[in-house]
Amino acid sequence: MTPALTAALVWLVAANVTGFFPSRDKHWRAAYVLIALGIPILGWVTWMNGPIVGLIILCMGASVLRWPVIYLWRWLRSKTAHPAE
Repeated sequence: MTPALTAALVWLVAANVTGFFPSRDKHWRAAYVLIALGIPILGWVTWMNGPIVGLIILCMGASVLRWPVIYLWRWLRSKTAHPAE
């Protein structure tokens, strides 16, 4: 296993463990930190193992951080649904 995949799996375990602890802000601060750490790790995994493995890791990360992805999707949809006049 490459060091990039090891880092990605440690990130996934840390993200899952973070969800077990109570949080006043519904884990949004943790999500921002996980996103900031996950993007470079995803690039590293893609660079070391290729785009297919990178896409698999991206899907795994998106399944852990579903609410930021859902809110991003809703925001993008609202921006494209109402063109500026």
